[in-house]
Amino acid sequence: MEKTLVIFKPSAVERGLVGRILARFENKGLIIEGIKMMQLTEEILREHYAHLVDRPFFPSLLRSMTATPVIVLCLKGNDAINVVRMMTGATNGRKAQPGTIRGDFSVSGQENVVHASSSPEDAEVEIARFFRPEEIIEWTPAGIGFIYEPDER
Repeated sequence: MEKTLVIFKPSAVERGLVGRILARFENKGLIIEGIKMMQLTEEILREHYAHLVDRPFFPSLLRSMTATPVIVLCLKGNDAINVVRMMTGATNGRKAQPGTIRGDFSVSGQENVVHASSSPEDAEVEIARFFRPEEIIEWTPAGIGFIYEPDER
């Protein structure tokens, strides 16, 4: 099974959306293998958003992402990266389809409530950036047979 990183951004935390968004991932059948609250630093954000550091909006992004603590998740499931990205919707909440997380909870390009890994390579790097190995608990729920058929596990 594939793993992916999700960050509940300050716009989700401040607005009290964490439980509602987390429930969507759980309801879908994704398995939580890591979850914690943390305060992001400029150092980790410069690393995480290295591809955006030279963009004119980066100082605003820094202010936004350090405004409150965030919740970081490691989720596991078949094709988890694509599943999570379909669930989150377009980056700009105004362009995200209704029914997606951003489509239902965001009207902004920056204050778009969640970050989700975009590829297996990114997910591996991002999970290692935000979690120590011992903070990821690999496990299989007893009810896995009600999420996946045997040949999908």
